[in-house]
Amino acid sequence: MAKKDYSEYQKSVISNYYTNLDTIMLGKLGELLGELYLAETEKKKKQLWQRVHKAMEKLNIPETIINHIMEHQDVEILAKNLQDWQKAPKRKQ
Repeated sequence: MAKKDYSEYQKSVISNYYTNLDTIMLGKLGELLGELYLAETEKKKKQLWQRVHKAMEKLNIPETIINHIMEHQDVEILAKNLQDWQKAPKRKQ
């Protein structure tokens, strides 16, 4: 694969994305939580829970917490944890 040469602007956009990845993923989890509340079919819920799992992995949530949430697949548990994660100070990468 050829090395890509990015402009300074593109480099700053990419850097900002990774700097703010925690915030972005927390926002995405919030959106997924809302979608889960409104989901009507089991198929849709299953797809959403898979996306929730991937988002938690990107956030580097401890595996034990991910497993607990995924085992129960309860929106209330996810909502409580999401609330705690949003209150936590931002981690430096």
